[in-house]
Amino acid sequence: MKMKDNISRINEFLEIPKEVATNIPKVTMLGNEEIVIENCKGVLEYEEFFVRVATSIGNISINGFKLNLGKITEDNISIKGIIENIDFECR
Repeated sequence: MKMKDNISRINEFLEIPKEVATNIPKVTMLGNEEIVIENCKGVLEYEEFFVRVATSIGNISINGFKLNLGKITEDNISIKGIIENIDFECR
């Protein structure tokens, strides 16, 4: 059995969320007015109509109107405004 499989089983047994154990991004939307991206690596581009965020699996692009960067921590970001679409650019 592979080490990765063992770790996955332990994390599942301990009920550790997948995004915590693997560092993959977790994207949460509140309607079309706010998006929270956990486990992000940073903001690559920011305009009032476009935000591009780096993650471990690729970039996430958010298009809309009156976009504002909300709360930013070391690995989380909140973007508020009128969100029209989200695009995942996987590596």
